[in-house]
Amino acid sequence: MKKLISLFTLLFICFILFSCASGTSFVTGKKRPYVNPDRISIYTGPPEDYEVIGIVSASSDSGFTDQGSLNYAIAELKKQAGKIGANGIILESISKSNSGGSFVGNVFVADSAQNVTGKAICILK
Repeated sequence: MKKLISLFTLLFICFILFSCASGTSFVTGKKRPYVNPDRISIYTGPPEDYEVIGIVSASSDSGFTDQGSLNYAIAELKKQAGKIGANGIILESISKSNSGGSFVGNVFVADSAQNVTGKAICILK
């Protein structure tokens, strides 16, 4: 029985470590060439001079903490924005949702996902 619990624990840890975020993008303006996600800035309010390219969203239940899941979701949000050529994102919402759970031995571990949405923008400087 101990081996079975150890196996489930190991599988659960692997699932958490190798899970990934998912996201989408919807072009509403002029699509631009790809931008590396590392070059995309996050804004909590609108910058001075920008153009909206589209709407992006991402979700992640990866990470050991809510902050870890949020970090994965933000990284995915940047990837989605980069695909449509944005160099910035105006963050519109951050929410948490129940994404199910799994049993580790006899214990049910609930999973929650961090969800983020924003406007993919091109800064016109």
